[in-house]
Amino acid sequence: MVLALSSAMPVFAQQNGDSIAEYQSFGKYRIGGYGEMVAAFKDYGTNRFYGNSEGNPKRDRNTISIPRFVLAGDYKFNSKWILGVEVEFEAGGVGTAVEIENSENGEYETEIEKGGEVAIEQFHITRLINPAFNVRAGHIIVPVGQNNAHHEPLNFFGTVRPEGETTIIPNTWHETGLEFFGQFGKGYASFAYQAMIVAGLNANGFDRNTWAGSGKQGAFEEDNFTSPGYAARLDYKGVPGLRLGLSFYYCKNIGDNADKYQTYKSAKLPLRIYNVEAQYKNSWVEARANYLLGSLTNSQIVSTTNTKQSNASPYTRTTPVANHAVAYGGEVGIKVKGLVDNPSFPDIIPFGRYEYYNSQEKISGMQTADPRLKTSMWVAGINWRALPNVVVKADYTTREIGGGAYNSENEFAIGLAWAGWFFKK
Repeated sequence: MVLALSSAMPVFAQQNGDSIAEYQSFGKYRIGGYGEMVAAFKDYGTNRFYGNSEGNPKRDRNTISIPRFVLAGDYKFNSKWILGVEVEFEAGGVGTAVEIENSENGEYETEIEKGGEVAIEQFHITRLINPAFNVRAGHIIVPVGQNNAHHEPLNFFGTVRPEGETTIIPNTWHETGLEFFGQFGKGYASFAYQAMIVAGLNANGFDRNTWAGSGKQGAFEEDNFTSPGYAARLDYKGVPGLRLGLSFYYCKNIGDNADKYQTYKSAKLPLRIYNVEAQYKNSWVEARANYLLGSLTNSQIVSTTNTKQSNASPYTRTTPVANHAVAYGGEVGIKVKGLVDNPSFPDIIPFGRYEYYNSQEKISGMQTADPRLKTSMWVAGINWRALPNVVVKADYTTREIGGGAYNSENEFAIGLAWAGWFFKK
């Protein structure tokens, strides 16, 4: 039994289509997790949409948080049947808290939460059959987008997850359903795939600011499965250090998954999400890039309907909802240790990142897009990988809002993150 963090941090097996080798890395069980801590020093207010025609008001403020703490584990019933579990404590867990709702004229609201949630992020049973075809059933990660498939904090340089993707689609996206996965080919023709049917997104949660990001079900004990979501992912891994990925999501009618099935009547609301991504690593550089595009047909129907939702509903009701949302970006880090060729040199990685995202990239009909949702941002910083499983991060972020027509948003942040397996047997 290993009683410390593993010296190498593999990506958690239950999240990826190439997990067969990972399952072979332990005998009976393994227990681990990951977590993040972030302190940020900001020069902007809390809401760029309310009470200020220039965007976010200029205001110096500081925040400190634990965005997430996750416990994960796998247990082998035998060499073919494996149980996987992952529980996330987000933003300090749950409790009773008072919030100021800035989108509603600064009103106070008491909610049964404490800034976050405790959620079962994964709970599934895997049946290994052969490398090319395996089956998993339960609560699983939807691997659409670069970050959902690789969301542990050692897989991105910033103190927080890439902002665009986490804004316009759920993140970390997890649903209940059935998955098929495997690997095929070898050498320069090596691929891994995932294909799944899961609970679909709910039109009630789509809004102006986050598009599909708030569309995940989960407010009730049961999720609607009237219009399932279909997700697929294909990764090419034939060149050492290179991973090219394609992912896709389709839901025939998100209106059929509404809390009240009659809300959207007979409207046809198909949703499609496309993502293409790349990652390359060697001894001196680490680079990632992705492009994500979302398309919602008849989005104006969602806008009209969501505006009329009850004030007591758990949804924001901010509209209009766009028929196209987009996010793209890339980051490059230089591994100084690899350049100096000195094993005792600290593992320091200066990096730069660019992102663009807009939850209202294209509006249909007579609706008008809000330019304050158009965001371009640069991030520059440094990572110090003190241990293979522990990283200290610092970065400076500047956002240009509406093409520069509104106040910029700037912040400096420092963070500490870890990921690994505590016990293996």
